[in-house]
Amino acid sequence: MEDVFGWELLQVGAWGTARELLAGSRARRQSLVSLPAFAGGADILARPSQLPVISDCIDAALLPHTLEFAADPYAILREVDRVLVGEGQLLVLGFHPWSLWGMRARWSRAGFPPGMRRVLSQRLLREWLVLLGYEVILEQRYLYLGPWSRGLSSGEGTGRMLRAGLTYPLPAGAYLLKARKRIYTATPIRPRLREKSAAIGGLVKPTTRAQP
Repeated sequence: MEDVFGWELLQVGAWGTARELLAGSRARRQSLVSLPAFAGGADILARPSQLPVISDCIDAALLPHTLEFAADPYAILREVDRVLVGEGQLLVLGFHPWSLWGMRARWSRAGFPPGMRRVLSQRLLREWLVLLGYEVILEQRYLYLGPWSRGLSSGEGTGRMLRAGLTYPLPAGAYLLKARKRIYTATPIRPRLREKSAAIGGLVKPTTRAQP
């Protein structure tokens, strides 16, 4: 979050304790949108796919595993794209499908964490972003702790999530994608001048070449 600047930062979906994910932001104003069931510390209560925000007014958006709990994750991406300004940044967190976290999520009937509907691969999410006209500028893996680790409930375990990458024998449990909304301006094409026909009084001017 250190290089995420602007006036407005919007976090879509509650995750963790209160507003801890927004603490490192340098944006002038941070707002949290959440469903009523997860309203702790939220500024706006709304569905992620129907944001009560005007178009083209948000400089950066953060989706912390929000897509994995949604019935239609692509609809949320399109809605976030609507409110983001040109060259705005989008940060998305997700679990790797073939990590211990992803496998536990698929094996659990209620999902893990509870309520998770699906696990989206990093490749699929990248394809969606490119389809919407985004340029992926950063891909980072993190969460080098198992889903049964006791360290998850302590600050020490949270601090090891990134540092343990060199010693943790299994793949990272989660990934971060940071993308920028690109605005491509159309280059105007000047119309070609129509060639003047060599005509006299509406009739084609005869040539001097002898006819066969």
